[in-house]
Amino acid sequence: MAKTLIEIKQGLEGQVGKRLRLRANGGRRKTIERCGILAETYPSVFIVELDQDENAFERVSYSYADVLTETVELSFQDEGVALIVEQ
Repeated sequence: MAKTLIEIKQGLEGQVGKRLRLRANGGRRKTIERCGILAETYPSVFIVELDQDENAFERVSYSYADVLTETVELSFQDEGVALIVEQ
């Protein structure tokens, strides 16, 4: 479990290009689940390219603070094994 923003950022930089499942708090007791690929990481945010058959838009971005505060949970799918970044 990552404890700082820097550790979260470094962990995600090593996962660029890999498939993931994203769970985000949508507010008012809604949880949003999406699948896609971690496309890019920037100093403050990371970009996920979503699967087009399931979603209305192409890309979403979240901050590393969203992962730290557990607003967003990421699980990477590496050869059938899920790697949980935050929970």
